[in-house]
Amino acid sequence: MLAYQHAYHAGNFADIHKHLTLFAVIQHVLRKNSAITYIDTHAGRGCYPLNATESRKLMEYRTGVSPLWQARRELGARNALVNAWLEQVESVQQGREEELTHYPGSPWWLAQALRPQDRLSLFELHPGEHRHLDAQPLPANARRIHGDGLVGMTRMLPVGTPRLCVLIDPSYERKEEYQEVATALRDLARKVRHAVALVWYPLLPAGRHREMLERMRDDGLCKLWQAELQLAAPSDSHGMYGSGMLVLNPPWGLEKELTAVMEAVVPLLAASAHYRSGWWVGE
Repeated sequence: MLAYQHAYHAGNFADIHKHLTLFAVIQHVLRKNSAITYIDTHAGRGCYPLNATESRKLMEYRTGVSPLWQARRELGARNALVNAWLEQVESVQQGREEELTHYPGSPWWLAQALRPQDRLSLFELHPGEHRHLDAQPLPANARRIHGDGLVGMTRMLPVGTPRLCVLIDPSYERKEEYQEVATALRDLARKVRHAVALVWYPLLPAGRHREMLERMRDDGLCKLWQAELQLAAPSDSHGMYGSGMLVLNPPWGLEKELTAVMEAVVPLLAASAHYRSGWWVGE
């Protein structure tokens, strides 16, 4: 089943959580000169016009990137990493100076980080999404692959560069994806022990992410940092009430840095929103 298209949700609160985390990790890994292979297992389109038919249908960006954009000067003054992130968001806008017209997806964030010695592999299985991705301007050391990202990532291991950074960001429209992600992360950790990997997951009333987390714990993934952004109580929502991020082998200092970032950002997303983070040890 390939129904999911992220354009309907571009720039929502989960994207903010995901991409601020990704941006912070990228800043850490770029502190060393050794080459990095980046892999994005579920790339999507790359950059999203917010006036597109899909984005306008749900307009989830209005409770995601929009309040941050409107408060960008105040936010930028409060936190240097948020300021740098917002400057990057500003660089893709194509309207009037104050207008928010586009939101950059993960391929864009990863492509901006590429140095000549680095490599980027972008996997996208949905044929329509891949056509959009194929039309995006990307550096020569980035490649677009029409295929299953979890399978493709596993086949790439080990990579030819000293370092590896992976983003795993499925739609979870199939319940089996939770276990597939757990298996892929286990295989990644076994084949490239030092790899830095980010896994996004939705907080839904069904709570299937808990089984995925327990499976990861049972597989011995001990260097796993977890952060969750919750906008509402599970009982108050029929859909996604929050966003989760896991980071395998997180760079030192990431938790403290992102806690400060989210302290600045979360109050703008919802009055009831809260953020928590720590090492995953099971419940």
